[in-house]
Amino acid sequence: MGFIEKSCVEFSDALASKAAVPGGGGASALVGALGAALGSMVCNLTIGKKAYREVEEDVKGILSKTESLRSRMLELVERDAVVFEPLSKAYGIKAETPEEKEAKDALMEQALRNASTVPVDIVRVAWDCLELLDDLAEKGSKLAISDVGVGALFCKAALLGGRFNVMINTEMMKDREYASRVDAEVDGIVQRGSALADTITRKVERRIKKS
Repeated sequence: MGFIEKSCVEFSDALASKAAVPGGGGASALVGALGAALGSMVCNLTIGKKAYREVEEDVKGILSKTESLRSRMLELVERDAVVFEPLSKAYGIKAETPEEKEAKDALMEQALRNASTVPVDIVRVAWDCLELLDDLAEKGSKLAISDVGVGALFCKAALLGGRFNVMINTEMMKDREYASRVDAEVDGIVQRGSALADTITRKVERRIKKS
């Protein structure tokens, strides 16, 4: 759908419109991509500096991973719009007879499952980003350490935003066992990720005060 090719103004205009996509899921993925990008920026500002020669190889490894995760988050911006479209159409299907209602229910169930896969991935990728930012909070250049903190906040927002978009789908699923499994995985990651994001911001604050 080309959302990631739009300018910041164009994307925000599309987000503000009454169109079904992009929505909160795509916005969460974009915020996560920005969090990963900030991690990459800090890596680039650290690599090549004499003061950080001992950790340079580690930081290069972090950079490779943050760039991969940034690309994945951008893919999820687009993917979220793709998987939501069938669900949006399913909502509008008229069902009057028992057969039509049964067919609609089956279609809705599958569409809900598909729509939930992207926000689950957003949560997973945001967690991966936070693990890297946690390492970078200790090894990244002090001159850019505040950006590690901002990146962590962005990734935490992606975590929580992804969770909301999972919940809105799982709450409507008739297969409650499946829905509970998805919710349990996401809730576990969000709990750990939120705690880690808070740990990162505390590390950042301590390094800022020492600089």
